[in-house]
Order: sequence, then structure tokens, then C-alpha cells
Amino acid sequence: MVDTATQKKWDKAAPLFDLMAGAGAEKRWEPFKRALFSKMDGRVLFLALGTGLDIAVFPPGQNITAIDISPKMLEVAVARIDAYPGDLRAEVMDVHEMTFEDDSFDQIFTSCTFCSVPNPIAGLQSLKRVLRPGGDMYMFEHTGSRYYPFKVMMHLMTYATRKIGPDMNRTTVANVRAAGFDVLEVNNLFLDVVKTIHAR
Repeated sequence: MVDTATQKKWDKAAPLFDLMAGAGAEKRWEPFKRALFSKMDGRVLFLALGTGLDIAVFPPGQNITAIDISPKMLEVAVARIDAYPGDLRAEVMDVHEMTFEDDSFDQIFTSCTFCSVPNPIAGLQSLKRVLRPGGDMYMFEHTGSRYYPFKVMMHLMTYATRKIGPDMNRTTVANVRAAGFDVLEVNNLFLDVVKTIHAR
């Protein structure tokens, strides 16, 4: 069953999401996302497509299945999906309740996703189920910080932000390990908050 509370939260955010995401932030992280997404190969699952802002930096000609819990987000994304020069299909789906068969994908990509999945370890275990043995997961994520004062600030911010959007204090690298993945590489892009994660 779809998590309707989370779905409603992101449906509500959809009309203004592009504005909230900010052109400045998208431009700042574009080179890092482009480099990460350039690794796409084979049967790719992209988790939480949202309004499709990341499609602009997908390499062309890929075979991508994208999901998002919010139908309103995917409605906004339609023009970007249609313009992608490759095979990109998008479905409304909750990561906790994916209908794909086991071992359906060669790779999984996420982009600022696991700050918002209600049960992150269970969500990651669900991804592990649909990823083929030896398959790679590549993540661009923002997480909590280990360092003072950022750790305290992000804990406090999360009380407000989780009502309208993401949690700011997630321990995503530890969650990936707890879900049964081998973490091969973590690259910190801004302090220890914005990072890429490669797991298998």
C-alpha cells in the first residue's frame, strides 16, 4: 500500500518544486551529477524522479525506468520525460512497495532521495531486492553532519523541514551498510553533507 501521507506531502510540493529546488543549486551540483549519471549502463532504475530536473544531465540513449511516489510530480515532469533522447519510462510507485521482480535492474541511481524516504533502511533493502547480484548503486545525497555546529543545526532544522520536505539529518551511508550493501566509495562534495555514494 502506498504511503499516502508522504504522497500527499510531495503532491502538495509539486507545483512549486522547481522554484524551491533553486536554479542556483541545480547549476552548482550539475557537474557532479553529470559525472555520476555518466556511469549509467544496462537496465537502470532511477529512484524519485520528481519533476524531472535531473533528466537534463542523464546521458543520452539509456534504458531508464524511473519511479516517484507523487503523481503530481510526474505530471510536471512529462515534458522533460518526453524530450529525453533515449528510453525513459516513469511510474508512480512507492519504493517500499515496488512491483518489480527480483534482480530486475543492473544499476540504481538516486538523487537527493534518502532524505525523504520514510523508512530509509527498508527502502534501501527494497532496492537491493530489485538490483541484480553484483549490481551497482550510485547515489547523490545530502545527509546529516558529524561536525559541530552543523550536526546540532541539522537536527533542529529537521523538526521543521520534514513536515514539508526532507529530513536534514539522515545517516545515509550507515543506512546503506545496514541494508546489506557494500559501500565502495564515498566522495564528500560539500563538508560531509553533500556527497556521492557508490555501493554494490
